[in-house]
Amino acid sequence: MTAIPTLATERLLLRPMRAEDWAPFSTLMQSERARFMGGPHSVSAAWGMFCADHAQWDFFGAGSLMLEDRQTGACLGQVGINSGPLFPEQEMGWLLFDGAEGQGYAFEAASAFRDWARDVRQLATLVSYVDPQNDRSCRLAERLGAVLDKTARGQDPTDLVYRHFG
Repeated sequence: MTAIPTLATERLLLRPMRAEDWAPFSTLMQSERARFMGGPHSVSAAWGMFCADHAQWDFFGAGSLMLEDRQTGACLGQVGINSGPLFPEQEMGWLLFDGAEGQGYAFEAASAFRDWARDVRQLATLVSYVDPQNDRSCRLAERLGAVLDKTARGQDPTDLVYRHFG
């Protein structure tokens, strides 16, 4: 079993998931904002994703961390490294809860988690699967230094696959 880390950035704590994180996660996954993540999802499907995000730590040595504002304690979103039968490769994804977009939180969190994956887990590569219509996530992947890999298989056949340090 892998110990779930807590990572600190200038403004954020990337910390293990808690039961109280379910409410904002569920709200996002059931909303139209989840359209780039295959949603909106039912409560049951959202619960399955939430539980899988946590369980992957035991199964694969990486999973999801929540983004917590270091000053206010507010939970702002999630960054994760996804593995398992639904993912062709280890995939780094991110999501922000309503009101947290456009402030650089996803870049800050994804940079820290990507570096942890490379330096601590010694992963040779990560990918990010991005819906081609999700311009903001495409720009974020590029800002993180990922490059479009047209030969990689996506989670969904229409996904763009961005490769990090590979």
